[in-house]
Amino acid sequence: MCGATHMEKGIAPADCVRACVQKGAKYALVVGDKVYALDTSDKAALDELNKLAWEQATVTGIAYADTISVKSVTAPK
Repeated sequence: MCGATHMEKGIAPADCVRACVQKGAKYALVVGDKVYALDTSDKAALDELNKLAWEQATVTGIAYADTISVKSVTAPK
């Protein structure tokens, strides 16, 4: 819902991301001004996205327009 800018007052950005995902939103990757929806059903990737919510991450996958089909997610080195 917020996209690249956290707007919900009274809740930490990472907690807001997790709450939105629990309500059906997809995780997103922000690269500059571009926002990509992240699509995966892989439990390990979803767990890593949840852990890294609102943090920098390296996402590997295939991009189709504004969506990335996620293969893996890792914390930056």
